[in-house]
Order: sequence, then C-alpha cells, then structure tokens
Amino acid sequence: MNRRINRETIRNISLTTTLILLPILLFFGSFMIGRYPVSPMEVILAIVSVFAPITTNLDSTIYTVVWDIRLPRIISAMIVGAALSISGAAFQGTFQNPLVSPDILGVSSGAGFGAAIAILFSFSAVMIQATAFLFGLVAVILTYSLSKKLRGNTILVMVLGGIAIAALFSALISCIKYLADPDSKLPEIVYWLMGSLSAVNSNSVLMIVGPALIGFTALLLIGWRINVLSMGDDEARSLGVNTEKMRLLVIFCCTFLTASAVSISGIIGWVGLVVPHAARMIVGPDHRKLLPASISLGATFLLLVDDVCRTATSIEIPLGILTAIIGAPVFIYLLQKGYEGWS
Repeated sequence: MNRRINRETIRNISLTTTLILLPILLFFGSFMIGRYPVSPMEVILAIVSVFAPITTNLDSTIYTVVWDIRLPRIISAMIVGAALSISGAAFQGTFQNPLVSPDILGVSSGAGFGAAIAILFSFSAVMIQATAFLFGLVAVILTYSLSKKLRGNTILVMVLGGIAIAALFSALISCIKYLADPDSKLPEIVYWLMGSLSAVNSNSVLMIVGPALIGFTALLLIGWRINVLSMGDDEARSLGVNTEKMRLLVIFCCTFLTASAVSISGIIGWVGLVVPHAARMIVGPDHRKLLPASISLGATFLLLVDDVCRTATSIEIPLGILTAIIGAPVFIYLLQKGYEGWS
C-alpha cells in the first residue's frame, strides 16, 4: 500500500515538474530560433544586463532582436495558447460537452468582424485589436441575451444561439470582404483571419496581460465548481452551487480570455479543442488539475507552432493553417481513443 502511495506521489511530482519546466525551457529556446542567429549566452546576457549592472560587448542588434522582436512574440504566443486552452477546458466542463471549443458562443466570429471593419476603414493596429476585442464581447452578449429569451434546455439553447450568432458574424465578414479593395484591404483581412503573431509588439502584450491574468486567476480559483457543473445542473444545485451565476462567471472569464487572444492573433482554431483533451488524458478530468495543465500545454503548443511558422519557410506561415494541419489528425486520434477521461 505504501509503495503504491509513494509511486503515485512520485508520479504527481514528476508530472507537475514537467508541466512547469516544459513552457519555461521552450520560452528560452525560442529566443534562439529565427533568421537572425542568437546564441544562448547572448540571450542570457541581453536579458540579464537590462536588470543588472553588467557590461557586455553585445551588438545593439541583438538587444533589438531579443527585446523588441522575439520577446513580445514569445509572450504573446504563450498567453494566446494558454488562454484558448484553459477556455476550451472550462467550456467543455461547464457545457458537459467534449466537442465544445472557446469560440462556441461566437466570440471568434465577432472579433473577426470587428477586425475586418477596422482594417476596411484603415484603423491603426491598436484600434484593430481594440475593435476585435469589443466585437468579440458583443457577440457573446448577443448569444447570452438570446439564450435568456428562448425556452428549453439552458445549455443547448446557449450553444445553438452561439452557432447562430457565429454564422451571422461570419456572413457579415463575407460582406466586408466583398466590399474591401482586392489589392490592399482584402489580403490584409484574409491574412488576419488566418491567424498570425507577426504584427505583435510590446503594446499588444500590455493589452492582453491584464485580461489574461484576471481570467486565469478566476478560472483557477473556481476549478472545483466547474467539476460540480460538469456533473449536471441537478447535482450542482443539490451541492449548493448556483448554476446560473457560476456558468455566467465561467462564460465571462472565458470570453474575456478568448476575445483578448483573438484580438492580437486573429482566429486560431483547434487549440482550445485539442489541447484540453490532451491535458485530460495526462492529468484526468479534475478541473483543479486540468486547468493548470491546459495552461502549460497550450502555451507550449502554440509557442512551438509559432516557432515553426516563422522559421520553416522564407514566407511566414499563418498560425491558423498549421494548427489545423496538426490539430485535425490529433483530434481524430483522440476520438479513436474514446472519452475514457470524461468518466
């Protein structure tokens, strides 16, 4: 019995250590990946010398590459990946559906429409991100308002309402693309919708850090309540959980996270659907463990994909293309494995 307990403890410690170290190691490794070569020592010196009084002979180009180009992109990739993954995991538990993704309530389509309008009217990069964020929130508000006016199963009505609102905004995006200048605006809109982090900078990071921290903290604190919601409304009420208020809180946090992510990266599919399944296979269905694992794996996965996108070819590959190429086969594999992790 003691041996079994010790093995379980060792396994948990090893798993936790791996999930912590994995994104950290890739974070530092990503500084050395790119068309401009930077050695590990140059990365360390470039970072440390900013905070400590150390004299270095580093070229100013290295500081520019490390601090102005790669650092904002690396942080953005990790936040976006973590935000989409934890949102997917929380939604799958809250809606009791393993096929739910973060854009189920229309946030991605709404954000895409907002960005398309901003690009059409030649708004600045900051305004494009702000407009995308705003319309992402508007889409979810419309979905939630629609679900309150319709009768029937709350979860089912909300999901169906999200599908309808997403279809509406997708149609509006098509209208914007039809009206856009095919030589300038249309390519920019299409590229944004395919997902990319090529335009991120320090301002982009500052824009999403606050919402991300709020969303991450809130979801991690209510992980055990999501466990209760995943058992069904009747069981949750019998345990004293206000299902409507709790579901609304989860929707608010996930919408905040997803809208923030989509506003700077464009629409990136599959991350919020596949990564939570992978995390569930590793740590199980308990959301107190699943949500932190989703953050770690999501940040690692999207950062790794972004490293490939910006270095694999002479022309950068949009993130959405590569996540779909990787995500679809992985999801098919997970479907073949079944849903043992949900029981």
